Amino acid sequence: MKHPSRRQAMAIIAGSVAASSSRAFSAPLQGLGEIAAANGFVFGAAAGPVIFNDVPYRDLYTAHARIVTTDVAMKMGSIAGQPGPKRFDAADRLLKFCFDNKLPMRGHCLIWNEWVPQWIRSMSTTERRVFFDGYIDEVVGHYAGQLHSWDIVNEPFWPGHKAPGGYRLGPWYDAFGPGYVRRAYERAALVDKKTKFVLNEAQTERDDDVGLAVRAGLLKLVDELKDAGVPLHAVGLQGHLQPRYPHDPSRFADFLHALAERKVDIYITEFDVRDDTFPDDVATRDAMIAETGEKFLNTVLKVPAVKMVIAWELADNYSFYTDAAKKKDPLAQRLPRPLPFDAQNQKKPLWYAMARAFQNAKRT
Repeated sequence: MKHPSRRQAMAIIAGSVAASSSRAFSAPLQGLGEIAAANGFVFGAAAGPVIFNDVPYRDLYTAHARIVTTDVAMKMGSIAGQPGPKRFDAADRLLKFCFDNKLPMRGHCLIWNEWVPQWIRSMSTTERRVFFDGYIDEVVGHYAGQLHSWDIVNEPFWPGHKAPGGYRLGPWYDAFGPGYVRRAYERAALVDKKTKFVLNEAQTERDDDVGLAVRAGLLKLVDELKDAGVPLHAVGLQGHLQPRYPHDPSRFADFLHALAERKVDIYITEFDVRDDTFPDDVATRDAMIAETGEKFLNTVLKVPAVKMVIAWELADNYSFYTDAAKKKDPLAQRLPRPLPFDAQNQKKPLWYAMARAFQNAKRT
C-alpha cells in the first residue's frame, strides 16, 4: 500500500478541518465570545492602540470578545516612559471603549522586571524602592474599582537567569529580592479592594526543564502568598503555545489541578500558537495551528478552575510574532498566522477549533 507523503497528509488534515468546521457551524455563526459564554466560559482578547485606527479590526472585538486585556497601554513603559506625570491617556481611552461597549477590561501589567524604562533602571536602589511603592499607589489608585482584574506581577520566573528559586532578574528583584512580589500585592490591596488580583506567568505549557521549573516555582510562590494572606484571586497562564517544545497534556492537567487546589481561579491570558516550525503551505499550517490549539484547550477547559481564555490580539497581522518577523525581515514572504482571524479579519481553522473546544467542554 502506498502511503501519502507528509505534505499530502497535511493537506488531507487541512481539508478535513475545513469540512468539520462547516459541518459544526451550519447554523448562523455566533461570535466566539457568545459561544464561549453559552458553554460557561469567558473569551476575550488583548487590544493595542491599533483598534482606534482600524475600524474593521475594532469591530472584531465588539463581535467576538466578552473581555479585553490591555496590550501595552498599562505597562510601565507606556505609563512612565519618561520622568514626570504619568501618562494614562492610552489606557483611559481603551477603558472608555470597553465601558461604551459593556466589555470588562483587564489591566496588564502593573509590575514586571522587563520593559522598565532606562531612567528608572538608572535609579539607585533606594530611589527604585520609593518609586515602586509610589507607582503602585498612583496607578492602582487611578483605576481602582474600574477593572475586572489586574496582572499585578507578570512573569516572576525565568530559570535562565540562574537566580535562587528560578526568579527573573531585573530592577525590582534587585531592589527587594523575591519579596517584591508579595510587596506589590500588599501595596495594591491598600488602594483597591474590589479588583481581582492575578499572578501572570509564561512558559508553563512547556514540558521541559524550563517549563517544569517555572511550574514548581509558581506553585511554591502561590503557597507563600496564600500563607501570608496576600489577596490573590487568580493565576494567569499565558498559553503562548510553542510546538518546538514538548507538551504533555496529562502532566499539564495535573499542574492545573494542583493550582486549583490552592483556591485560585485560572485564566489562559495570552493564547496563540507559534507556527515557525510548521510547513510554509498556508492550508497545512493553519490546520496544524488549529489542531495544536484545540488539543490544548480540550485539556485545560476540563479543569473547573479554568474560567477564561484570552487571545493575544485577534488577527494575525497584529500579533507580536508578526511584528518581530517584520522587524527581522521587512520583505519576509512568510508571516506568522497564530490567531483565530487572518489579516483580512476572516475566520481561520483556529477560530472553529476554539469554538468546538468551548462547545465540547460545556458547563452547566
